[in-house]
Amino acid sequence: MPETVEVPPVGAERLRDVLGDEQLQAFSAGTEDALELLAGRTVWNVNSTSRGGGVVELLRPLVGYARGIGIDCRWEVIGGDAGFFDVTKRLHNRLHGAEGDGRPLDDDARATYERALHDEADALAARIGPEDVVILHDPQTAGLVEPLRRRGAKVVWRCHIGLDEPNDIVRDAWAFLRPYVEPADAFVFSRAAFAWEHLDSDRIHLIAPSIDAFAPKNQELDDDTVRAVLLAAGIVTDGERPDGADFERHDGTPGRVTRRAEIDEDAPLSPGDPVVLQVSRWDALKDPLGVIRGFADHVPDAHLVYAGPSVAAVADDPEGEQVLRGAQRLREELPEQARRRLHLACLPMDDPEENAIIVNALQRHARVVVQKSLAEGFGLTVAEAMWKARPVVASRIGGIQDQIVDGTSGVLLDDPADLTAYGAAVAGLLAAAERAEQIGDAARERVRSDFLSSRSLLDYLRVAQAVLG
Repeated sequence: MPETVEVPPVGAERLRDVLGDEQLQAFSAGTEDALELLAGRTVWNVNSTSRGGGVVELLRPLVGYARGIGIDCRWEVIGGDAGFFDVTKRLHNRLHGAEGDGRPLDDDARATYERALHDEADALAARIGPEDVVILHDPQTAGLVEPLRRRGAKVVWRCHIGLDEPNDIVRDAWAFLRPYVEPADAFVFSRAAFAWEHLDSDRIHLIAPSIDAFAPKNQELDDDTVRAVLLAAGIVTDGERPDGADFERHDGTPGRVTRRAEIDEDAPLSPGDPVVLQVSRWDALKDPLGVIRGFADHVPDAHLVYAGPSVAAVADDPEGEQVLRGAQRLREELPEQARRRLHLACLPMDDPEENAIIVNALQRHARVVVQKSLAEGFGLTVAEAMWKARPVVASRIGGIQDQIVDGTSGVLLDDPADLTAYGAAVAGLLAAAERAEQIGDAARERVRSDFLSSRSLLDYLRVAQAVLG
């Protein structure tokens, strides 16, 4: 049965700390128009998890800001059995152009998918009003489109996944999902290249994802707090007892880091060790093996932290443990000199905001941040690191290339499989501190201009206005 995620309202006055006058005026004008149209209606967001992944990072601030300006906005998470999540992970991989588990999207897969969504659809339809707007996120929810439209609601299907040049594997996933998706009142993709063939172009909208500058993952942290958080999480050690690992939760209440990461390493990092960081789910498309191998072979005199969530905590990703085990095996096989510079961290997920502050501290501590994905919808970890003025080395794929201006606000890798080029880009930034700082400063300003939640909320409100006429 669907589970409600409670998100407190967030007042728009907070935006004055990060937006310019022109941006603030545009935000106020856009929200005033939407409030009048949405009066008496509820805007529902539905996805398949409240923990881990970029969609969660997007939804929490969007729902909070919407509620803060007076919109009745809610977030529901659907459930499913292991078979359902096997099918949806297969769809996830194929929408990225990868075979995944190699099993077919056949009649049995369709039956598994529809069976899991049947009761979820009934439960949601009983709560959703005929004047409401529903935004369904990603393949897990596509089968809910028609049942909720029959209720009378306006339904938007939002796909966060895509490939710049679709292949037959991608089209196989489209063919499976298209019967569920086509009845939607609108389709939203992250970039034009991700929009599916043969969908009604008049119903297609483009919205680049965004980050919340005030969320625990992105809020400002001074150097002492960064050190305290990493000490408390067991990621660095300096022989002293950790103290002061405090942070502000999204609702303004205080939080403290008390849980420790599970880390495969020969010895903990010292605070002064130069760190290269990739933060990703344990997903083969994030290429953890390539990140590790390229670093070990081509980046001297630094440490790599590859940080992902505790695999037991991400229910909608059944392949996570397998990918993690592969990374651990590769690390163990490396020569001792390389192995001692590699740290595989599973971050605690019991408290999502504690997890977020640990990621924040890691990104601020890193000299260089990497996102060497083989496929990527957008890559929110790139925008997060850019907001913290970190120089980022990332693959020229998907939405990453929309965020980074190569050589100005980051470094793009033309071929993610070229480990020599990846290593050279990272090593070059480590060796050129002034250039790295200039790139980091430009990166922060690019995010301020184009990739904060206030801009994304306006985009979603425009879609709601379009479907409501």
